[in-house]
Amino acid sequence: MLKSRKAEEVEKLAALAREYSVMGILNIRKMPTKQMQKIKANLKGNATVKVSKNILIRKAMEKAGKDLTALSESVTGETAVIFSNDNPFRLFAMLKRNRIPSAAKAGDIAPDDITVQKGPTGLPPGPAITTLQKLGLKTTVEAGKIAVADDKVVVKKGAVITKELANGFNLLKMQPMQIGVDMIAAWEQGTIYTSDILNIDQDEYRKSVERAVMDAFNLAVNASYPTKDTINAMISKAFYEAKSLALSANITEKEFIGEVLANAMREAKALEDLHKEVKK
Repeated sequence: MLKSRKAEEVEKLAALAREYSVMGILNIRKMPTKQMQKIKANLKGNATVKVSKNILIRKAMEKAGKDLTALSESVTGETAVIFSNDNPFRLFAMLKRNRIPSAAKAGDIAPDDITVQKGPTGLPPGPAITTLQKLGLKTTVEAGKIAVADDKVVVKKGAVITKELANGFNLLKMQPMQIGVDMIAAWEQGTIYTSDILNIDQDEYRKSVERAVMDAFNLAVNASYPTKDTINAMISKAFYEAKSLALSANITEKEFIGEVLANAMREAKALEDLHKEVKK
């Protein structure tokens, strides 16, 4: 790249850094150009992704007029920059949703446990049986085709995929890997969010919020703290506590007189039965 082009590239990146409230660094290692273009298209309207040389990205950070020093430490390897006015956590989630299934290659790292489901494979008996057995699969022949006898986790999350495993997955036409970009870190208003912070399990987070709301509701009701959300439950609780007290103390209040009399009748009947038993 000519020196003038480099200066122009740095200025464009610096201008984007000044324009947007969030700037992130993406790992684009092994990302095919076609898939990268698709991801950019999917993010259109929410974020702008720029691929550039690391040295130019760092110089743009220096020119942006923001304290991006800590973020520049994440600019290593094959990287790209993402700019947005959206929340960094929402951006991270969008990038996760835009991952594309792909075939496994020897040396890849399993993103999750990889399970081969039981059932027909559509493969004729022959050398394929040996390939599948190298995956640790139990096979049978059904209607002239190979079938997997039982579900089996053949690779654990984080394990390296061997050549034998990759061959087996390809034979079964499985795409256990995912192609996508990973956000290494993001900057927002002087705060750096790393991937371990941004990677939130949304279902678990929702359950945590629901538990917190329920705990707060129960605390407010039991502490007699009235709000528009707790007042009905507090009134119901007070009514049933008053009712329990009235029944225990045999208070003949009009709301509870029927149940007080019913309790008295049951007790009288029990005494009568006991008296008859003693006389025997």
